[in-house]
Amino acid sequence: MHRRIIRLDILLLMCTALVLTGGEARAQRFSTHVDETGSIGFPKDFRTTMVHLGSWFVPEGDASGFHDVYTEASTVEAYRQTGRFPDGATLVKELRGAKKGDYTTGTNVGFAEDTVKQWFVMIKDSQGRFANNSLWGEGWGWALFKPDAPTKNVATNYRTDCIGCHVPAKATDWVYIEAYPTLK
Repeated sequence: MHRRIIRLDILLLMCTALVLTGGEARAQRFSTHVDETGSIGFPKDFRTTMVHLGSWFVPEGDASGFHDVYTEASTVEAYRQTGRFPDGATLVKELRGAKKGDYTTGTNVGFAEDTVKQWFVMIKDSQGRFANNSLWGEGWGWALFKPDAPTKNVATNYRTDCIGCHVPAKATDWVYIEAYPTLK
């Protein structure tokens, strides 16, 4: 009787493993922020569920302000081991305006405003899962979210809306990694 129960447990485990290798489980393992058509969703609570990679400060222009970049802890671990972003890695760049003030640490000290200008999201896909989706290419899914509608990706085509800013970082998988000490 005891052997029969153990064999049933093994059979149940095997069946569960087979079910979990289905399309839905594969899509979820790829990224919880991407649906079956390749639509990218905004990663809620990323400031508390992800790791801060580093920051940029752009002093002037439309993209001026602080750019804080986040990813999953597992992405950092994988990148440190391989020097590459794993499939499903999510990068979130939050762009905030800047203010200045005088403090005990110095005068004219810059800091990020409370107001967010926009968020950029990239999701790694080396397999080309969404070849017919204009927001996927060059090994990434690309998205842009605005504070007035954070659930709507306003980018329409990565070639016209996104890749232009990343051309100088082509050699590092389209990501400016030099400001991300967490990856080292």
